[in-house]
Order: sequence, then C-alpha cells, then structure tokens
Amino acid sequence: MANHSLPACRRVLTAEGRYVAVGAPSGKWMIGALAGSLAALLVSRFTRKKLLMVMARLKKDDLALTADLMAAGKLTPVIDRRYELSEAAEAVRYLEEGHARGKVIVTARSPAPSSSG
Repeated sequence: MANHSLPACRRVLTAEGRYVAVGAPSGKWMIGALAGSLAALLVSRFTRKKLLMVMARLKKDDLALTADLMAAGKLTPVIDRRYELSEAAEAVRYLEEGHARGKVIVTARSPAPSSSG
C-alpha cells in the first residue's frame, strides 16, 4: 500500500471513507501484495471504513480510459505538490520525508518556440 502502513491509511479516512490501493508487484513474488490485500479485507469487515486493493497491469487502453475519466471530471487525482525539473532533488527529498498526501509531480517544460523564421 504505497509507502504508508495499513493503519496509517485507515487513520486518515473519514468515518465512511474508502481507500483503494492500485498497483501490481514489480517482481514475481506477490506475497507482500497478497498479505496487504488480505489485511485490508479483514480490517474492512469490522469497520465502516473500507480498504481495498486492486492489482493491475496497466495497458494503453486502461490509461486512455483513465485520461477520459479525468477529462470528464469523474476521476480526480490527488496531487500534493508540483516541482519543476530543476527542483527534482527537492522533490525527492520531500518524498523521502514520507509526508506526501498525494502524488508529487515533476514537470519538464518544453522550450519556448523560437520566433525566428
């Protein structure tokens, strides 16, 4: 469940909040992900707060659907902070502190088009 423990995720939810962790293990061993899913399922049985895990391998069509949902305002990503590429080291330091409440975005801006022609 990302870089936060199951109890930490549960603490920040409202009384009837939902936490959905989405991802897939990078290696062949799925024991950690399976244990997290089982723990979330068990905790959710005894409280109104629900903790769910969705394991997925992203595909191009899935990303296009996600983009469409975001464009329609039906899905809103939680973005904690934004940094310019020149501030990447600061962004990494912020992430290492473990206090991010959403995604941290590093943006590489395209150079301005030249006016010569």
